[in-house]
Amino acid sequence: MTLLAVERIKLFSTKSPWWCTFLALAMTIGFAMLFATQSDGGISVPMTQVGYQFGLMVVLVLAALSITTEYRFGTIRATFQAVPNRTTALLAKTVVVAVVALIIGEVAAFGSWGVAKLLAPSSNLAFATADDWRHVAGVGLVFAISAVLAVAVGALLRQTAGAVALLLLWPLLVESLVGLIPKVGGDVRKWMPFNAADHFISGTAGVGEMPFGPWGALAYFAAVAVAVWVIALIIVRRRDA
Repeated sequence: MTLLAVERIKLFSTKSPWWCTFLALAMTIGFAMLFATQSDGGISVPMTQVGYQFGLMVVLVLAALSITTEYRFGTIRATFQAVPNRTTALLAKTVVVAVVALIIGEVAAFGSWGVAKLLAPSSNLAFATADDWRHVAGVGLVFAISAVLAVAVGALLRQTAGAVALLLLWPLLVESLVGLIPKVGGDVRKWMPFNAADHFISGTAGVGEMPFGPWGALAYFAAVAVAVWVIALIIVRRRDA
């Protein structure tokens, strides 16, 4: 618990996490607000989360910065000196960042739903099914898993510019371009991690691009994140800080 508290203090000792939190909430909720004001009262629950990817991009940056800034300023050496067990140190940082991302995601998701309900009162935005809850509450889960992945990428690359560029370009560009590959592009894109995350938020069981249902897509996304994190842990334990 002490190590978790230390990581929390380190995370919020700079301005960047506060700005990232503000931007993630503002962009996600703001996009839902804009969408609701332009609607004709026909918004459904899934439509309230059309802006979640904007917030996700900011959370990826926040999570990457949590580890790359330590390498940039050399504080990672002090961390590993204080906690010789690097597995424990990296795990504590990952847990703290993932919890913060989870909270941001839930606030952004329910905030988006709330402003849509306020601005489009004639729309049917009641949580009538389990899928409706998944469309909204599931955003926090995607944010948390994405944070784990971003911490791993940051630990592997150690440089902010490289880590942020990879984390932003991969879901925004690479996964889309993969789908354009002749013959095999569509099949390969099904297994792209952020495509799986998007399927969990917007898809329904048995429908969509993924070869399995929404919860299977989330499990696959989590498996990819954990696999990358384990690789990052192995590299962190073997190389110099």
